[in-house]
Amino acid sequence: MAFESIKAEISLLLSQMEDVPEDRHEIAFQIHEKLAELRAMGMPVPEDLARLEKELEEEFGRPAKD
Repeated sequence: MAFESIKAEISLLLSQMEDVPEDRHEIAFQIHEKLAELRAMGMPVPEDLARLEKELEEEFGRPAKD
């Protein structure tokens, strides 16, 4: 259930990123944090989300280490 919950939270963040573009940097950081939660639980990060994370890192720089 945690996996589905985190995926839903990421989906909501992506919607916010589209609706409030001035907050893109903060939202990108929050997405990174959610993916870090998945990794910490030993869950795989879906390929599309891993690509998104890489694209956000290229756009905004790498977030502070978890």
